[in-house]
Amino acid sequence: MKIASLYSGGKDSAYALFWALNQGWDVNYLVNVASKNKESYMFHIPNVELTDLVSESTGIEMIKVITKGEKEKEILDLQKNLEKLDIDGIVSGALASEYQRARIDHICEEIGIKSFAPLWHKDQELILRDTSKFFDFRMVSVAAYGLDKKWLGKRIDETNIEELLKIMEKYQINKAFEGGEAETFVFDAPFFEKKIEVLDYEIIWDGISGSYNIKDAELVSKK
Repeated sequence: MKIASLYSGGKDSAYALFWALNQGWDVNYLVNVASKNKESYMFHIPNVELTDLVSESTGIEMIKVITKGEKEKEILDLQKNLEKLDIDGIVSGALASEYQRARIDHICEEIGIKSFAPLWHKDQELILRDTSKFFDFRMVSVAAYGLDKKWLGKRIDETNIEELLKIMEKYQINKAFEGGEAETFVFDAPFFEKKIEVLDYEIIWDGISGSYNIKDAELVSKK
């Protein structure tokens, strides 16, 4: 089966890609939507330019979709690009958002391809724990009470996941960050040939929310 994977760089899209590869499918394309709207209804924004390094590391061709991020129109921009590809289906990291899932499914129906969402309605805490084991992912933005500046750029792993889960429980933060409470980016995964190493970055913090903006990065050996 020939597949395109919607890939934002975040942990959920990486997990969905990991799942597709483990099915033995031919993932021929990574599709990244670069929205000019920071409040996009559909697509992950922080550090999307680093997805080019993911393409290089995995050897999977990257399709960049540039959109103004206008509600509904950004979906049409994605559809126009997918129509050009010789694929049987797409895989996405849709987990809980009915808005996202419905629109992705609609695109697939229009094009005549299949839609796969392997994380759909799965246990969010389990996914968070699994991704922390399989991937080097870090928080690249936070916007929720309880998540302060110290979490920006921090890798989530066995040393801090229990602390994070306690914060989520205390402040009722969605464990999949479905409310925009945080965004993540994957710097290494089992399907990467090389990992992404940050060379330069800046942290922006306004006292309530902030971002970890990567200014320079490169691929390096995992050894």
